[in-house]
Amino acid sequence: MNIAIQDKVFWVTGGASGVGCHLTDCLLRRGARVMSTDIDLDSLRRAARARGWPEDRLLLRRQDVSDAEGWDASLRELVLRWQRLDVLLNIAGIIHPGWLTEARVEDIDRHIDVNFKGVAFGSRVAARRMLEDGGGHIINFASLAGIAPITGIGLYSASKFAVRAYSLVLAQELRPRGVYVTVVCPDAIETPMLVQQEAYEEAALTFSGRRPLTVHDIERVVFDQVLVRRPREITIPLSRGLQARLVSLFPGLSDGLTGLLRRRGRKTQKTRQRIGPLKR
Repeated sequence: MNIAIQDKVFWVTGGASGVGCHLTDCLLRRGARVMSTDIDLDSLRRAARARGWPEDRLLLRRQDVSDAEGWDASLRELVLRWQRLDVLLNIAGIIHPGWLTEARVEDIDRHIDVNFKGVAFGSRVAARRMLEDGGGHIINFASLAGIAPITGIGLYSASKFAVRAYSLVLAQELRPRGVYVTVVCPDAIETPMLVQQEAYEEAALTFSGRRPLTVHDIERVVFDQVLVRRPREITIPLSRGLQARLVSLFPGLSDGLTGLLRRRGRKTQKTRQRIGPLKR
């Protein structure tokens, strides 16, 4: 089941790499008009050139999602070009593995500023415009780490808990007024963010699954389910999502599983480091 994408206006954050880059590419190939933003504008432009993104349906802008005024400025540019906003995909995020007792103040601030406040600022700006236009869809990317607490990436996990809670509340507020909100909670995805965690023993639980998701897995869920059904929440994959919900419901379960999963994840980390990114 598919929906009409052609000529709809999408706003994608984190467009220079990973999921944001791939979904920008997918949307443009399907005929959408896309504003793709990233704090690293040079990398975003290189991605556009490498993939041959059509300039007539594309806006590229530098955006720090933690800057509230920057969101307003980006929206003004988008509306000036296309007069409306149909879908916002809040994808931009950061992660810095480590134990919570060793976290620096700047690490705490940055996780909250980018991962949570970036989503909150963007959702607020988009929602106001969509309410004026009479409808729209906000898609916020959280994580399975926003359902079950994950040691070793505790700041990331806490920030994604906040994203999930915010999105579910916003969905309740906006759905009766014709604006839909979906929070997407994926497992680890094969992106530069995942590669970044390989060297951190603290992040071993990130690698405890059978295999990482791919950007193509995310593409299928977004286009076949999220954009079609506009659910409040979706987990990827379903099986790991159910495990995360069980641990969230009974936090003590993680005590007996953490050691085993950490050993499995650490083994995977070492294997990935040995193979290297070019051979995967």
